[in-house]
Amino acid sequence: MTALLRVEHLPLVEAGRGDDVAALLTLDRPDKLNAIDLAMVEALDAALDEADADARVRCVLVRGEGRAFSAGGDLEKYVALQRDPVAFPHFVAELHRVFGRLRRLRVPAVALVNGVTAAGGLELLIACDFAIAARSARIGDAHQNFGQMGGGGVLSLLPRMIGWQRAAELVFSGRFLPAEEAKDWGLVASVVDDEALLEAGLAFAREVARKSPLAIAKAKQTMAALWEDRVPLEASLRLERETNNVYCLTSEDAREGLDAFASKRDPRFRGC
Repeated sequence: MTALLRVEHLPLVEAGRGDDVAALLTLDRPDKLNAIDLAMVEALDAALDEADADARVRCVLVRGEGRAFSAGGDLEKYVALQRDPVAFPHFVAELHRVFGRLRRLRVPAVALVNGVTAAGGLELLIACDFAIAARSARIGDAHQNFGQMGGGGVLSLLPRMIGWQRAAELVFSGRFLPAEEAKDWGLVASVVDDEALLEAGLAFAREVARKSPLAIAKAKQTMAALWEDRVPLEASLRLERETNNVYCLTSEDAREGLDAFASKRDPRFRGC
């Protein structure tokens, strides 16, 4: 890929269809605590293109190299960027678009966070479907600590995730949550030892690889649509019901799952 983002395909052969992989995307600017600039956003965009087009990819794992997941935007570049009325809005728009792609991928996207996870790093975390944290993780918004305000989704998505009061406290104070407190708040799904972080992500990917890729894609698509649109309950239930009807009545994987259960064998899902 680029020097800013490393892409690896890790095999899931013991769980999936033989050639299934997890796409491991590693932010690779450890000397800058994986600070996010336009070039990194563009590299992430290209990596997501590749992952979405590759049927072997069953899960996307996002992590940071070194002692941070990501400290957020590259403040050294912000000095000039925020004085450019064309370049700065373009950067923010691209950040929104590319981070939004993580929610719209056909496969789950999981953030594996360690060390400093701040500002744009937090926005990348909440753009993923869920996060697993290492015990070293320290997670916060931190924009206010530098006279900034969030623009990559934190002000819209964080209150929906953890509630208004906790989001307000985190945003306005600029403080960092230890990993266990972040779990208690609902920012991360689980906490593991630092050396077990990648394996925890791969364990989830192996579980996904045992499932129907079509069922996973349809479930994620429906959840994302209802999350993003915040539709009324009745409309939400209707969309869920309609999607379920189409999948269960027309999908070979749906039939295969029940046939395998009845035959007491492992299912052989084909993604159709």
